Amino acid sequence: MKRKGLYFLIALALGGVGAAHAQDSTAGASTPSTSTSSYDDRWYIAPTVGGYYNDTDRNTNSRQVYYGLGVGRFFAPNLSVDLFIDRTKRDIDNKIGGGKWASNNYGVAARYYFGAWDSWRPYLLGGVMGSYHKNRFDNDWAPAAELGVGVSKTITDSADIRAEAGYRYDWDDKSQPKKNGYGDWFLGFSVVSRFGAPAAAAVAAPPPAPDCSKLDSDGDGVNDCDDKCPNTPPGTIVGPDGCPQKVVIDLRGVNFKFDRPKKGEKDIKKSLAEPSADSIAILDQAVDTLQRYPQVKIMVAGYTDSVGKDAYNQSLSERRAQIVYNYLTSHGVDASRLEGPIGHGKNDPIDSNDTDAGRARNRRTELQVQQ
Repeated sequence: MKRKGLYFLIALALGGVGAAHAQDSTAGASTPSTSTSSYDDRWYIAPTVGGYYNDTDRNTNSRQVYYGLGVGRFFAPNLSVDLFIDRTKRDIDNKIGGGKWASNNYGVAARYYFGAWDSWRPYLLGGVMGSYHKNRFDNDWAPAAELGVGVSKTITDSADIRAEAGYRYDWDDKSQPKKNGYGDWFLGFSVVSRFGAPAAAAVAAPPPAPDCSKLDSDGDGVNDCDDKCPNTPPGTIVGPDGCPQKVVIDLRGVNFKFDRPKKGEKDIKKSLAEPSADSIAILDQAVDTLQRYPQVKIMVAGYTDSVGKDAYNQSLSERRAQIVYNYLTSHGVDASRLEGPIGHGKNDPIDSNDTDAGRARNRRTELQVQQ
């Protein structure tokens, strides 16, 4: 049995190395699981009880109980190391004289785990030890080693259970003159108890508050820091504080000479009533207002007095709207914000057409804010 057991020990060792290598390769090619991101590294004790199925070459009873104690900790999410001691007493067969054969083992064992920390975790076991045997033939030390497999489960914050099975080989060549080395199968059960307070879970720092100066939650063109009226409906015209504001662009005072502009006339100054500089100043104020309120859209509409035929007045009102439209776009107002130009002819007078002064005020262009 001892030769077959030794072959098995070597094969199990090679298999464990291959499985560990495959696990590392897989981890490098995929997203790490919980088991590779956190673990409890407190020291623990692990009382153990189990049984042997003894090598027949020992000439002892075939089954024997053992008990022991381990002390260890996790050094990585999937690796623990224990220092351990265990003891067993075997009954020597009567055919060779009977008696007791006691073995005390002192060693170190490593366990390599697979799977998430809080799940059932299969593992590989490997250990080396010194075995002190005491019997009527000899009292001495011999080297020993073990390989095995097991499964572990965390049951509380400070306790695990684990069960394992494996093969232990003892190079004892003194206890029986004609025997050299023994391979025993074993099955063990441990309760792992961590001691000390668990490490406080790291609390992620809250993300920094977004910079309100770079946010415009309601899309009104005013950043959230300066917006005193958040959540204004889309399209609402607002002031610099983000609150609704009625924008009025008043072109009263911008009046046209009688029967101007002529067809094809480009220079607005030649068409404006004297003094034309006053009308230009009002138009420049309108440009400034539109630039301060970039969300404002306007309709450019032209009007005439009642003198002349309706068809002629319609065409004249359109030319007046067009020449103001051209003035605005040439001074930096984007055409996408302007509707028209349209003409209303002699319709909608703002003064009487029975006087020269009234007719002069009706010869006008309006910038009608589109709400």
